Amino acid sequence: MPHDATTLNLMVTPVSTYRLQLNAGLTFVDAAALVPYLASLGVGAVYTSPLLAAMPGSDHGYDVADPTRVSEVLGGESGRRGLVAAVRKHGLALVVDIVPNHLGVADPRANPAWWDVLRHGPSSLFARWFDIVGWPLRLPVLADSPDALADLRLDGDTLRYYEHAFPLAPRTAGGTPEQVHAAQHYRLVSWRADVGYRRFFAVSDLAAVRVEDPEVFAATHREVLRWVAEGDVDGLRVDHPDGLTDPTGYLHRLREHAADTWILVEDILEPGEELPASWPVAGTTGYDALAEVDGVLVDSAGEAAFTALDTELTGVHTDWAQLVHDCKRDVATGMLASELRRLAALAPTLTEAWDALAEVLACFPVYRSYLPDHGVEYLDQALAAAQRQRPDLAPTLAALSPRLRDPTDELAVRFQQTSSAVMAKGVEDTAYYRWTRFIALNEVGGDPHRFGLDLEGFHAALAHRERLAPQGMTTLSTHDTKRSADVRARLAVLAELPEWWAGAVREFTKLAQAAGAGVPDPALGHLLWQTLVGAWPLPPDRLHAYLKKAIREARTHTSWTNPDERFESAMHAVADAALTDPVLHSAVARAAARIIPPGRTNSLAAVVLQLAMPGVPDTYQGGELWDLSLVDPDNRRPVDFSVRADLLARIDHGWLPEVDDSGAAKLLVVSRVLRARRDHPERFTGYTPLRATGPAAAHAVAFVRNGVVAVGTRLPVGLTDRGGWGQTALPLPGGTWTDAFTGFSASGEVALGDLLARYPVALLLVD
Repeated sequence: MPHDATTLNLMVTPVSTYRLQLNAGLTFVDAAALVPYLASLGVGAVYTSPLLAAMPGSDHGYDVADPTRVSEVLGGESGRRGLVAAVRKHGLALVVDIVPNHLGVADPRANPAWWDVLRHGPSSLFARWFDIVGWPLRLPVLADSPDALADLRLDGDTLRYYEHAFPLAPRTAGGTPEQVHAAQHYRLVSWRADVGYRRFFAVSDLAAVRVEDPEVFAATHREVLRWVAEGDVDGLRVDHPDGLTDPTGYLHRLREHAADTWILVEDILEPGEELPASWPVAGTTGYDALAEVDGVLVDSAGEAAFTALDTELTGVHTDWAQLVHDCKRDVATGMLASELRRLAALAPTLTEAWDALAEVLACFPVYRSYLPDHGVEYLDQALAAAQRQRPDLAPTLAALSPRLRDPTDELAVRFQQTSSAVMAKGVEDTAYYRWTRFIALNEVGGDPHRFGLDLEGFHAALAHRERLAPQGMTTLSTHDTKRSADVRARLAVLAELPEWWAGAVREFTKLAQAAGAGVPDPALGHLLWQTLVGAWPLPPDRLHAYLKKAIREARTHTSWTNPDERFESAMHAVADAALTDPVLHSAVARAAARIIPPGRTNSLAAVVLQLAMPGVPDTYQGGELWDLSLVDPDNRRPVDFSVRADLLARIDHGWLPEVDDSGAAKLLVVSRVLRARRDHPERFTGYTPLRATGPAAAHAVAFVRNGVVAVGTRLPVGLTDRGGWGQTALPLPGGTWTDAFTGFSASGEVALGDLLARYPVALLLVD
């Protein structure tokens, strides 16, 4: 086992989790009321978004404003205790998201520590909390106006700028607002200017916290660790450890204070990458598992046709690796220029340090290294690639190399923090929106260049997971995924129908033009067409909100900082035409109708594989029914739990639902697998591939665990085209096996046509 087996064996690991996004619309009281339903569903733990006091109006909780107290918006301490009581009454565990990397500072009045720092400057008792570059502290809030400071006004002991409020230092001399501003420990600067503190990615409203300092760790974790010590919390999900100065040290300190707690890290692994072996954690939050499940449901034979279509639409053959490099360099030298300047300033004798560091960041193959014991090989790869890209920088790269390898050098420390931000913003939030060849693959933790995963690769990945991280989380959808599992499952169908899809895209484009809505960018047009059929039917407000975010994230024609209204209007006109023009609307609806049924087969296969595979499966809120959500905030919409509870009650009374619009068939699958894990956790250990025999063997994906056989259908269009399962069979291990979904029993070799006659999936339990 790669981690400290003695420590990890003490953990109380839940059998499964169910993620709830708490906010003003889903408070502690609301969550407590859901616990009976979640217990009936079969989940092992309630898994919540952050519970600490966040910025006013926050709908997600990751902008924690005061880490010393629970959120009053969610219901305060009494509400938290009520949720704990409900969870314990039903025998469930509680897992909580924590945010060690940063605090919200958008409204300084809500963050007592930040307010004190602004008021007292370097002498503040809280100054050591934040990773501040220098004084006076630069706050990027001013509008693009040469006389922006003229809008400052004094209000007692507060300096105001529109909705912003800042404290005045004690004994500040009188004068004009501009004069008073000049006497403070901070300076208000253009919102485009360099910031005076390390941020979360490029978000100036989130200031990084120095949790590597033991006193800061103690102060910012005291409340959460009190919950752990009092037995209220069983698991912790650590948000964004890549941003920390010393993730390894932080996780060991956290483990010291939470010895028997299930600890997970939100760490996005590139293909083939693993967590540092020294980390005392159970594993990741499961993006790597998501990529494995998605991959086995995608037909790799469709790659060439999709590449040809992308080339036809854009007029260029996209080199994914080069696109990633260019996007990362653009991010490093653009939105993260403040961080790059800070790095370059640490190498003042190297005149080309800026260029060289930007190049190494652009070439870094993973999110970050964890020196000294993990990731040196990635630094070697990045330096070599940077030299190939820019041979003129060879002397500077050679000079930087030993410093970037030295974990005690501040340059190496800061570089590691910056590389993760460059990867996240350059790939997830830029390249994923530019290369729209096949957006089902453009997912956090995935690799759009890897078109599908064959059965042997899938089995190898899951066997590896069982050996390496059997207590790590697995997932299909999260609050950060670009699109839900069910949208991706529909889109996977297109990989089986590449020529048909190419024809549909050409038709859509012509019909949009005929409707007076010509597509201004074919790549973004392809993203729109895929989004429409993947999430059909989409109401206008959701579609336009998604499209606005997508085209601004791509930054090819418009962006958040420099919106191009003319281009955006043209793209939104295409979306409007798809929803309102009768001919185009009909064409899109027909295309969606073709992929919805096989898409549901893919969805059921994905969920049975994920819930039964090695690891601790998470179900994202609402995902037990069809969920056609897109990127946040769309995937954080309220969930109608009453509908789900009613359907579950009907299923529990013997109803075997059809695979139809209701999504009840998915609820049947989810509830039965979760209950099996809850009632017989010992059966969900070990991993052995189970291979079908016969003409349609490639369409079955199955594995054996200790008393469980999971079976899913893959590539359903091809299966239908070949006439079904025919003589294909699955050899079962010894004993009699009963399907948890239908009650069908079998032993020995079972015909897949019989086993999967009602549903395209099965969960067989040995009698």
